Amino acid sequence: MRIRVPDANLLEGPLLKNILLFAIPIMFSSILQLLFNAADIIVVGQFAGEMELAAVGSSGSIVNLVVNLCIGFSVGTNVLVARYIGAKDNAAITRTVHSAVLLSVLLGLVGGLLLFLFSGTFLRLMDSPADILPSAAAYLKAYAVGVPASIIYNFGTAILRARGDTVRPLYFLVIAGIVNVCLNLLFVLVFHMGAVGVGIATAAAQYVSAVLVIFCLLHEIGPTKLYINRLRLHKKEALSIITIGFPASLQGSFFSISNMIIQSSVNSFGAVVVAGNAAAANVEGFVYVAMNAVYQTMLTLAGQNMGARQFKRIDKGLGVSCLTVSAIGILLGVLVVLFDNQLLSIYSSDPEVIFWGCKRFLFLALPYFICGIMETLLGAVRGLGYSFIPMCVSLMGACVFRIVWIYTIFQQYRTIESLFISYVISWILTAAAHLITYLIVRKKVRTQYDETVLAVS
Repeated sequence: MRIRVPDANLLEGPLLKNILLFAIPIMFSSILQLLFNAADIIVVGQFAGEMELAAVGSSGSIVNLVVNLCIGFSVGTNVLVARYIGAKDNAAITRTVHSAVLLSVLLGLVGGLLLFLFSGTFLRLMDSPADILPSAAAYLKAYAVGVPASIIYNFGTAILRARGDTVRPLYFLVIAGIVNVCLNLLFVLVFHMGAVGVGIATAAAQYVSAVLVIFCLLHEIGPTKLYINRLRLHKKEALSIITIGFPASLQGSFFSISNMIIQSSVNSFGAVVVAGNAAAANVEGFVYVAMNAVYQTMLTLAGQNMGARQFKRIDKGLGVSCLTVSAIGILLGVLVVLFDNQLLSIYSSDPEVIFWGCKRFLFLALPYFICGIMETLLGAVRGLGYSFIPMCVSLMGACVFRIVWIYTIFQQYRTIESLFISYVISWILTAAAHLITYLIVRKKVRTQYDETVLAVS
């Protein structure tokens, strides 16, 4: 029996209410997905020791590189399905769904294989400390097995979110999260497998979530229903997914590369600093995904209303979304700083690890809302169907800036504080550039629509 879940309506009705109805389930879903890695770090830190914690923590940016490279294409799926929903083109929705699912399988297999084969190479390129290299490589290989499932889940979720369904993906991750935590405890406490054990647990949980989302699509009613025997890459829709998704994918991978370079700089301060930085970054990750839910909402809101040609609603939605993400970021940032010791003690009881984690919070937690505004503006531009321009803006404003900072300012002031402040400056620069980009793209899209209407009339 199909469970009927009401969809959030971003095409009409009160904006704040519908944005929150759409974003809150995404927020909890993202938090649960992040808990996969958090559970790894907590269990390893508490029961396997500081070295195993550093091994898992130092692998995070590599995992993000491979996964973001593949998941970026799901942005194209979300935008395209949302646009066709707004335009009420059911045939195009069906073609997009089947192209997207097959594409996710192919990308997942390639991404997982690359991570498995080159895990040791990636770690050595990042100058990972020699004493944690074997455990980190074993964790990455185990995680790589679950990459195909992670990609499939994210593409399936993009389809559901595009139609306004953000609740069922939350249910799926609750189940997968429980599986992940139970297997973590089993492999670490009972079998004493350390980092590789939590990697296997995470991979198994990812397959649970992937199976659930595919089962859901198979039992859908309407144009988003999946038929296994109809899986194929429809040329127009597949190319559109790639055209929109590839810049997002490339941007995500370059962000990860810049983070890997920064991680390499952090690694130069030793295992204790690496562990403290990893724990703090994990806490900040919860703030990030809470804000990123607003980005996901803006992506769908812009896509649906673009298809329906409701341009003024896109403008109003962007304003409400920026205020919403600011409120979320400021509130959570303040809470992180107020409860820094308590939060970090979840990951490690070592006073030095906690000290370095608190140091990171002081520089990054409070201004984190700027990053949320930056991504919300990015979501608006992508939702309008423009992905290449915001990719260039993000690469220059964040990635290139941070890399230049590492090889200039950081070389003169080799402190952990100088690394952290580069993030804040890059957020401000990139947010300002995205706002300008949105205003230009918004005017161009509206002009093109007006010209089309005049030509038809």
